[in-house]
Order: sequence, then C-alpha cells, then structure tokens
Amino acid sequence: MEPKDRTILHCDCNGFYASVECLLRPELWEVPMAVCGDPDSRHGIILAKNQLAKECGVVTAETIWQARQKCPDLTLVPPHRQEYVKYSRILNGIYEGYTDLVEPFGIDESWLDVTGTLHLFGDGPAIADRLRAEVRRETGLTISVGVSFNKIFAKLGSDYKKPDATTVFSRENYRERVWPLPVSALLYVGKASEQSLRKLGIRTIGQLAAADKDLLRASLGKLGEQLSAYARGEEDSPVRAAGDTPEVKSVGNGMTFRRNLVGEEDIAAGVASLADSVATRLRRQGLLCQTVQVQIKTPEFRVISRQRGLHRPTDLGREIARAAMEIIRDSWRMEDPIRLITITAAGLTTGEEGQLSLYPEEDEDLHRRYARLESAVDRVRGKYGRDALAPAAVWGSDIGVSPTKKPGDDKK
Repeated sequence: MEPKDRTILHCDCNGFYASVECLLRPELWEVPMAVCGDPDSRHGIILAKNQLAKECGVVTAETIWQARQKCPDLTLVPPHRQEYVKYSRILNGIYEGYTDLVEPFGIDESWLDVTGTLHLFGDGPAIADRLRAEVRRETGLTISVGVSFNKIFAKLGSDYKKPDATTVFSRENYRERVWPLPVSALLYVGKASEQSLRKLGIRTIGQLAAADKDLLRASLGKLGEQLSAYARGEEDSPVRAAGDTPEVKSVGNGMTFRRNLVGEEDIAAGVASLADSVATRLRRQGLLCQTVQVQIKTPEFRVISRQRGLHRPTDLGREIARAAMEIIRDSWRMEDPIRLITITAAGLTTGEEGQLSLYPEEDEDLHRRYARLESAVDRVRGKYGRDALAPAAVWGSDIGVSPTKKPGDDKK
C-alpha cells in the first residue's frame, strides 16, 4: 500500500510591505505607491509596490529613477521594518491555529503541512479558503495560497494567481497545469540557471521534467539533478514544526557600499569588514567553513558569483578574506566599479571535525597565532562593543564600513 500524499499549503502575503504601509496610512490605497530606500542614497531601490503602481509597470528591485519614468505620480514611502515583523508574527499565529507544522520562508511566506488536521478543518482547498478569509478579516491583508502534495508545487501555486486566490496542483492535474509553465517559475531557478537551461533547449517545466538527467548534471551540477526532481513532483522535504531551528548550511554577509569600490585598496577594505563579520558569527556558533563564496554586484546590477574550496576548514577572518581576495583577483578587473559584495562561508563543519592539516609547521604556527588574536578580539568586543576593534584595512575608509577614524586621530 502506497503512503498517502501529504497536504501542503504555501501562504504568500500579497504585496506585503506595500500592503502594511497602506494599513498604516489608508490613503495610500488610492494612489500608486512604492516602498523604497532613501531616494538620496545608493539604496534607492523599489522594495515593494501596490497594485496601482504595478499596473503602471513598476517592478520590484528597479531603481527609483526607473520607476518614476513609468509612473511620475508614484508616492514613495520608507520601510517600517518593525511593523512588517509584527504583521509577520500575526500571520504565522493565524496559521498555527490550523497546524503546528508552520515553516516561514522569508518574512511574508510560510509553508503549512495540514495533513494531520484535515479531519478538523476540511480538505486542503477548504483550509486555504478559510485562511484567506481569516487573514483578510483579522489583519486587512490578503494572501494567495497554493495547495499541493509537496512544498515546491505549493509554492508554485501561491505564485500562480494573485491576489487573494487559492490554486491547487494535485497528482491528477500537475502535468496539465504545471508543466506548460516557464521554467523560471520553478523555485530556485534563477537567471543564471534559466540561461543554462535555455542553452539546452529547455524553456518549460515539462521540458525540464523530461530532460536527460546526465545532461542536466553536466550543465548545472547538483542543482540540475535537484531541479529535475522538482519538475517531476519528486520533492519530499518535510515542513518543519513551528519554532524548529533549521540546520545552518552557510553564514554570509553582504553590503551595498556608500560609494562604488574601485581598486584593490577599496575592495580589500570591504572584504576585510565582511570577512571579519562572517568569521565572528562562525566562531559564535562553533563552526568552521570549507568553502568561501563571493558575489559581486555592479552599479548596473550585473551579478557574478564565484567560490573556492579551502585547504583547511577555518573560522578566521584573515583566512576568509584572503580566499575572497584571491577569488576576486582571479575573476574581476580591479578598475571596474563594484556596488555590492557578499561573502559567504559554506561547507560548514564543527570545530571537532576536519582538523587534519597538511600545512608546513610555520604556517600552522601562524594559523594558531591568528586564532589567538581573533579570539582576543572577540573578548574585547564582548566587553566594549563591536566597534571597539576592526580590521586595519577599514580604518579611515569612506566606503561605509566603520570605524572611520584612523589610529591616533583622537590624540591630534
């Protein structure tokens, strides 16, 4: 006897940031509006928009300048993040009234496994409709809900029809309804992977489902195998219980700088600050990384991502920064401007694993000295605050990584 399918819901709040702002200021419902960063800074990007702005062609992540070209009367409001957190908690509290298996996916989306409560509330579509009505009544927000037998298709369902809609992708209908959709609609198919799939002649989810697995693996590596399984409806990861802490798979930090980084000195300052932050978090969690990933974004929003394995797991900022700079030197022209850098520590392991080293004795001695130094830095920061000490490369920098004073400035 085959096991019974689970009933998974994915609840996605429609235009979350913009909708919350309209609740705070009801007059905003009547005008095209968008939530954005400070228009006078380099963070002038559209974060969310309401339906009227969407109808004008405004899209998330474009610049304010681009949005105003499309919609000259666009009303801009700054984000109120504490309000978003408050409403996110309210939404998840409503979901938890139907199941204890609620897994947030970002601040405005959650998966629910309602398999165990169908006898209380009805089937999946009935629960989805009840949730939509309750959220609208209790908060004034609207949600779209996908109902399916796995998390990937449930997520696809919540994206399928908006706003305030229920979509069901079942065992019986997913081939007819899901497979004709563009492959970019599938979760985790980004621009780079979409381009790789297009080169293989794969444009729909159905074509991805039918594609040769060896071909996908050769083109996209492990991701190709994963996406192939998703397209065929073979994803089966569980919905975590509310409050469960997921296993940490990576630790990263990114920053959009006060001005473009140009040249090795600028880039090294940004990298040093980010690597220091990542390493501090690794040490706090008792983790080491075996891989360093670097993502670079240009002023034109072109993105490149590269990674490199380490000879030995580390939790030291100096070693993470060194690996990141090696990646950047090998893949970037130093004279080209950089808007944003993200450094991510991946391939995580505990401090007790992976300690065998093939380094020469003098390198081992240097590693131990750096480890003692960074441990001492952690203690000083624990007592006096994070800005008490910083990598030498960031002192005096004007790129937005504090501190901005140079050593000795306070003695002048």
